[in-house]
Amino acid sequence: MIYRTVQKLGLTGFALVAIAAGETGIQREGPFWVEVERGSASVSRSSRLEIFSVGGVTVKGTPGNQVMFTLTKRVRAGSQVEARRLLNGLHARTGIKLNFITLTILGSSGMADLEVRAPSTFHDVVVRTRGGPVVASGFDGTVRAETGAGRVNLDRISGSVNARTAGGDILLGQITGSVHCTSGGGPIQAGTIGGEAFFETRGGDITVQEVKGPVRCSTAGGGIRIVQAGNVVIADTAGGPIDVGYAKGMVTAKNSGGPIQVGGASGAQCESAGGGIRLQNITGSLKASTAVGSIIAHFQSQPASDSFLSTEAGDITIWIPSNLKMTIRAQNVTYGGKKRIVTDFPAILVKAVGPNAVAEGELNGGGPLVRIAASGGTIYIRREAK
Repeated sequence: MIYRTVQKLGLTGFALVAIAAGETGIQREGPFWVEVERGSASVSRSSRLEIFSVGGVTVKGTPGNQVMFTLTKRVRAGSQVEARRLLNGLHARTGIKLNFITLTILGSSGMADLEVRAPSTFHDVVVRTRGGPVVASGFDGTVRAETGAGRVNLDRISGSVNARTAGGDILLGQITGSVHCTSGGGPIQAGTIGGEAFFETRGGDITVQEVKGPVRCSTAGGGIRIVQAGNVVIADTAGGPIDVGYAKGMVTAKNSGGPIQVGGASGAQCESAGGGIRLQNITGSLKASTAVGSIIAHFQSQPASDSFLSTEAGDITIWIPSNLKMTIRAQNVTYGGKKRIVTDFPAILVKAVGPNAVAEGELNGGGPLVRIAASGGTIYIRREAK
């Protein structure tokens, strides 16, 4: 087979190159007819790039001032003549105006995969595709990516990121700026985020390794896992576990159908409609309630405000260091009398009031109020060993 290269300089400033096979300009690969088109242009390093496509897009930041693209077109056809007609319906349209570059892929007759290399110093990169994955990496500025059906994968972005997919997962690596991600139905995974972060999906898990700013996560059907946050955390899910490893700020968690766990935070406000709550290494006030499940809470330092813990079906266990100043008021409305409250502190007196158990007392002269309400289980007030 004889190959040839056809080159022309477009009015827009892009040099377009079609890699052709024989006289037809196309090749047969399995069930597809394939044609490859390439283009390049020299641009300002401070340019803005916008890409609009009908298929998958991969865009990478590179040194220099060249924008280069490779468009691979695939169609199914019964003959070369039909394939040529369909391939001609998939084409690239390019434009350069001042420091603004556009690259548009048009057509609906087949598949079009686009690979772009552009200066890493671009201050703004926008990618929108009708259907297919979006991959972008290695840019100093902001990146906005949107697909009608496919995965979004972004990494090594120094600016902020906005990612949206109507039906796919979102994968983030190292992002220096802030992040805003929305998926219509897929999981979200993030590595290291330097600014604030917002994650939302209508169906899937959210997993975050580190956010140095505040973070908010919301999913209509999946778990939420945040390993580390440098500020406040807000998390809510309609069904699945919520697990926050450590947060420098307050953790606010709401779960409509699963457990909540916080490994460390400056305070916690947690609510579950169907799962237990476990709070460890909390240095501030606690507010935790669950309709079904037990609560375990560890106070690590002197709280500055009141705390409240309640369950309608389960045990409540709190651990208190002996040097903290607190006022305890506990009530267990389950039948069983005094034995329904167990305490390690002689200053906390337990008594039976009818069929219920109540306890009240001051530790080290008293301090912020800790109210405890339970039914269907036992309240344990334990001394935390140093």
